[in-house]
Amino acid sequence: MATPQALEPPAEALLLAAGRGERMRPLTDSCPKPLLPVRGRPLLVWHLDALSRAGVRRALINTAWLGEQIPAALGNAHDGPHGPLALSYSMEGQDFGRALETAGGIARALPRLAEVFWLAAGDVFMPDFGFDPDARVRFARGPALAHLWLVPNPPHHPRGDFGLDAQGLALDLPAGDPRPRWTYSTVALLRRTLFEPPWCEIPPGNPEGVAAPLAPLLRRAMAAGRVTAEVWSGPWTDVGTPQRWAALNAEPETPATAGAPALDRG
Repeated sequence: MATPQALEPPAEALLLAAGRGERMRPLTDSCPKPLLPVRGRPLLVWHLDALSRAGVRRALINTAWLGEQIPAALGNAHDGPHGPLALSYSMEGQDFGRALETAGGIARALPRLAEVFWLAAGDVFMPDFGFDPDARVRFARGPALAHLWLVPNPPHHPRGDFGLDAQGLALDLPAGDPRPRWTYSTVALLRRTLFEPPWCEIPPGNPEGVAAPLAPLLRRAMAAGRVTAEVWSGPWTDVGTPQRWAALNAEPETPATAGAPALDRG
């Protein structure tokens, strides 16, 4: 399979929208999870609006399950609250017949991404998150390969994912370690170097369509002290079940969730 050509300017954000959403069935039998409506807007559009407010101008979206529906719904540009956001797509389902998991999907998209880029999953609801451009500048000037936003552990994931030390380094804590853990929100700033040797062996563009998770790359980089993190205390929901989706839509709207930028960091 040929490596995708970087014909358009590099994207400053990659939004993950390729998953099947098995736990969301039957809702996802006919609709990709990132297009399910939350308070009147497709779930993915909340991220697109926030990226626009932050001044991001190009986003790449990976797709697989029912992937043709996503560009059909969103087109080549999103008319965001602070200007247009150009959209392009990495069509994993069309190219390989399946999703490539997170690291495999990023490696596939790598030739089309900026040196430093935002990552966010299209099935996570974070209505107040601002994709702070100052955070991107700080990260770009530092040595870290990744900066993660962690959240308090939700009931469905009580053990969490990673620890955090006093210097802001993310920690892969061993089993039995009593230090607190937090859950990875799926939002991160990443450097392209993380997807090159010695951290990742998948060739840029992932021409063979290797499927690979992101966590092993992050753990290797954490062991070298190259991953930073911070805790996000704002609203966060992993929209992983019909019950969580229904609960979000049943909650009363606030100015932020109604569309007004309560935390406008753009």
